[in-house]
Amino acid sequence: MSPLRWDVLAVSLLLALPVLALGLRGDLSGDDVVVRLPWCLAAGWAAVALLRWAAIPRPPAAPTPAEDDLTPTV
Repeated sequence: MSPLRWDVLAVSLLLALPVLALGLRGDLSGDDVVVRLPWCLAAGWAAVALLRWAAIPRPPAAPTPAEDDLTPTV
C-alpha cells in the first residue's frame, strides 16, 4: 500500500494539525515541525493499514469432522 494514497494523506493531515498548530503558535520551532511531520505520515499510513486489514472479511471456516457428525441425515 502506497503511503501517498488519498486516505493515508487525509489521516496524516488530520494527525499533523496539532503539530502545525504548535508550530504556528510558536511552541515548536520550524525544525521541530519538519522533523515531526514524517512521523505523522507514518502514523497515518499505519492507521489506514490497520483499518484496511481489519475490514477484510474472513473466509468461512471449514467444517470440522465433529461438526459433520452432528448434521442430520435423512
